[in-house]
Amino acid sequence: MALPDRDLQAAIAVTRFGLGGRPGEIAEARRDPQGFLKAQIRPSHDRSARVLPADRVLALKAFREAQSEFTAANRARAPGADDLRQTLNARRRALRDGFEADILQRAVWGATTEAAFAERWSLFWANHFTVGPGSALQTATIGPFETTAIRPYAFGAFADLLVAAETHPAMLLYLDQNTSVGPSSPLAQRLAARPAGRDLGLNENLAREILELHTVGVNAGYTQADVTEFARALTGLTFRGFDVPDQAGEPHFRTVAHEPGPRTVMGVRYEVEGEAQSAAILRDLAARPETARFISRKIARHFVADDPPAALVAQLEAAWLKSDGALDEVAAALIAAPEAWAPEAKKFKTPYEFLISSWRATGHAPEAHNELAILNAMGQRPFYAPSPEGWPEEEAAWATPDGIIKRLVWTEGFAPKAVGDRDPSVLAAQALGARLSPTTATAIARSESRDEGLALLLMSPEFQRR
Repeated sequence: MALPDRDLQAAIAVTRFGLGGRPGEIAEARRDPQGFLKAQIRPSHDRSARVLPADRVLALKAFREAQSEFTAANRARAPGADDLRQTLNARRRALRDGFEADILQRAVWGATTEAAFAERWSLFWANHFTVGPGSALQTATIGPFETTAIRPYAFGAFADLLVAAETHPAMLLYLDQNTSVGPSSPLAQRLAARPAGRDLGLNENLAREILELHTVGVNAGYTQADVTEFARALTGLTFRGFDVPDQAGEPHFRTVAHEPGPRTVMGVRYEVEGEAQSAAILRDLAARPETARFISRKIARHFVADDPPAALVAQLEAAWLKSDGALDEVAAALIAAPEAWAPEAKKFKTPYEFLISSWRATGHAPEAHNELAILNAMGQRPFYAPSPEGWPEEEAAWATPDGIIKRLVWTEGFAPKAVGDRDPSVLAAQALGARLSPTTATAIARSESRDEGLALLLMSPEFQRR
């Protein structure tokens, strides 16, 4: 398959591999479209960022202290309970402010970054390893999850990314791993021996999602017995609490909660026990050919088409296996594949992609969290994916009549503030390059106002697709 001409390659590099064209970006990419993307593949060697930053740890400690004081006063019906309630609400609000700051920071980076392919690549992995809010602790860990467990590993070895994601407190809390205790573990036996003792159960959520969604995929041939055995191996995985602030949230292994004995998962027997057992299984899963096949198809589906070309999937899979899951090599194979440069834009933008690309097209960025509130109505509330499977990729999930109307309404409010005194025809050429169709260009040029011209650009078929 031959590559399209240089002008169209530049437009595809920015709008399909990236997050949408900022003024001047397509012109920059035109000099060397593939080189423009390859330059953004920079494996990070700095993984020193703390799992939970100091300000988040302090906010959590303050919330928990206020929660404890209010609970005690409320039970005792002590005077001052109302004041303590207000303090508790203020502490909860502080945590929420941190969560909203994470959301805004992510959107601002997407709207302004000069390395949009690298950002899209990181966002793909963040969706692959979906986590979500719940308790105050969960809410406080989601932003740091992307910062410390995804971005530093996105162009590194998949095995390292897998371990970092699965052992982060955001994932352990989201999939209830922190409550999983081996039925024959010392902890379970100790509690069961007490007069009012109770059995602590094995939780299989993390094991199941690692197999089904994060590594080999649901069609890899594993059984329920494999899920259970893997869940037993994972017992003991948790994170440090707040008694030592400098270590809060860091991975920790509780031997007392671990299910003793060897395990067999997908035909492989693991004689090692304790923390080494789950680590060995994770790294073996990362190296399996089923994982390469499953995730290669997922990458191709994200970047190119809901039903991606088999040849593209095969090239990504080959690069994965040859490099032992080196994600920088897989990204380079994606860029090098002619199938990834097909002229037809087959991916319909998600609401988040639509907003980010709209800001990029106009050279703007959100300034406050409430500017992202429209995503709730559009069905893609940040960090609230509907399931551990993450946000859907398929056009059918987003190209609905209601979804299109909500985009139109948002565009009509956004355009007057964003266009200023600029010519929307120029913005259209900068945002889409050679992907701008004559029909859309003519409609924009004939628009009755700048506002209308920008709205026509953002709602055009070629802008809605990538």
